[in-house]
Amino acid sequence: MLTGTYAPFIVSAYALTALAVTALIVWVVTDYRKQQTMLRDLEARGATRRSSRTEKHSETIA
Repeated sequence: MLTGTYAPFIVSAYALTALAVTALIVWVVTDYRKQQTMLRDLEARGATRRSSRTEKHSETIA
């Protein structure tokens, strides 16, 4: 395979892109776990989700 004079630029661009994508994946997974922990903590203290309420929105306005 002939890479020419642009090989260092191409290889470094791919390496930088792979590093950036890996960092984003790690960040998203870490944040997801943090959010899940915070949600479990809130639910343990008695907070409920609005989507789990049984009353209808129109009844609360009237």
